[in-house]
Amino acid sequence: MFDHLQIQDRRERWLVGCADAALAPVAAIDGWRRGPAPEAPPRRVLLLRLERIGDLLMTLDAIAAVRARAPAAEIRLVVGSWNASLARLLPAVDRVETIDAPWLSQEGTRTSPWEVAARIRRWRRDDLDLAINFEPDIRSNALLAASGARRRVGYAAGGGGGFLTDVLPCDRTVHTAMNALRLVDRALPAGSASGAAEGPALRVPAEAETRAARRLESCARRGPLVGINPGAGRAIKEWPPARFAAAAAALAESDGATVVLLGSAAETTTAAAVRGALPPRIQLIDLAGDAPLVDLAAVLRRLSVLLTADTGPMHLAAAVGTPVVGIFGPSDPVRYAPLSSRSTVVCAELWCRPCGRMRRPPRRCGRGTPDCLLGIRVDTVVGAARRLLHQPRRNH
Repeated sequence: MFDHLQIQDRRERWLVGCADAALAPVAAIDGWRRGPAPEAPPRRVLLLRLERIGDLLMTLDAIAAVRARAPAAEIRLVVGSWNASLARLLPAVDRVETIDAPWLSQEGTRTSPWEVAARIRRWRRDDLDLAINFEPDIRSNALLAASGARRRVGYAAGGGGGFLTDVLPCDRTVHTAMNALRLVDRALPAGSASGAAEGPALRVPAEAETRAARRLESCARRGPLVGINPGAGRAIKEWPPARFAAAAAALAESDGATVVLLGSAAETTTAAAVRGALPPRIQLIDLAGDAPLVDLAAVLRRLSVLLTADTGPMHLAAAVGTPVVGIFGPSDPVRYAPLSSRSTVVCAELWCRPCGRMRRPPRRCGRGTPDCLLGIRVDTVVGAARRLLHQPRRNH
């Protein structure tokens, strides 16, 4: 039952399927009351991307495509508050709004139902022409329907297909960025483009560049700057800290690298474990917990290479042109690899990966580092990093 839903957990799939069936008639009635979407180019566009840093970054090409195909439209991007500073760096977006969805938010940052209701009233008053939801989720599809947009484009794979006017299957065999572009192709066919997107996808402010330069001047150096980003938000996606330290030490020994240790405020414990395992002779710049998102973008631009777990900074580094070695465990690089010609992915060849089971890992993998990460050797990561270090780097 409910086989159209791409939800692994059977109980969750059943609950979403029942909600889907119950709510679809309500959405249909509301769509009938609003009337058909106008055939003219959209004047007001709402884009919904409520998830994490990496999810937003994998949507940059799609957002730029919306701007290129609807150059006169007002484009609003709705993100979680944790992504607001990053979203404001996107030249394709006119207005950034925030909603901290309860199913995604950290404790203490949830947007109240009254605030959401007020936002919905404003959207309906503004008479939106087009809304696109880039995440397959029944709850965000319901929010899209509540916006009152005459045309609503998204996926039914997470439920809520009845809330949409245009439904696409979410193809789990291609990259997330490609799926996002497919939604834009449906909403605004390429033939409707009257111009091409120009300039960088992210515009890092000069002040952030200045702060990054100061942060990285803390020690004299001659060799490359090698970034180490060991945290991933979930322990099941994290390569052991001791191996990150060993890889950093090997690059310092072979290439004279200075190590730049990175991590969010919530990942300082993981970063400390890497720091504690580094030999004392290593030149280290420790920025763990000390670089807000916009400043982090500027820091990443200056790195020679980044060694990282599958996480937001991996995608941010790729977006600003930094070579990346992405270390993948249970997540699927086909869908989540860094989008850069100068990036590479390292993973173990195991029959069970990629399982994608980060929220509910298999019992044997839920109590420590899973086999798919333990199977990744230090010399494999070092070799991948050295190949990138010795390639000529393009200006960006």
